[in-house]
Amino acid sequence: METRIYKEVFFDATHRLLHYQGKCSRLHGHRWRVEVWMAGKPDPETGILVDYNVIKDVIERLDHQVILNQEDPMNDCLRRFHDVVTMEGDPTSETLAAEIERLLNEECHLNGRRARVTRIRVWESDTCYAERDHEGR
Repeated sequence: METRIYKEVFFDATHRLLHYQGKCSRLHGHRWRVEVWMAGKPDPETGILVDYNVIKDVIERLDHQVILNQEDPMNDCLRRFHDVVTMEGDPTSETLAAEIERLLNEECHLNGRRARVTRIRVWESDTCYAERDHEGR
């Protein structure tokens, strides 16, 4: 039988959308909210599927970071003053959801956890989020 868990994490980060015409093409920040649902087989010794702090720590790698498209010409300039997290494509809530899902699944795999992300929501504001849902797998 599978066990399911849920964790909510907040982080603050700056981004901009290189291939977007409008306000979001300018460097700006958000208080991002991430909701994660995970499922799998708990560790037989501890009964824990994934430590909630592991989920928090993975997501907080993005806290107080500048997140940009790897092709963004702003990368070289900003790196003189601050680390920059780069992604393939623009760092939209959709691509952040995919990247955080990848990082969490990778962390579980590397640590021998039989768990996976089944759903993830990345809120860019109080009224906007992107969701990836694998409940049907």
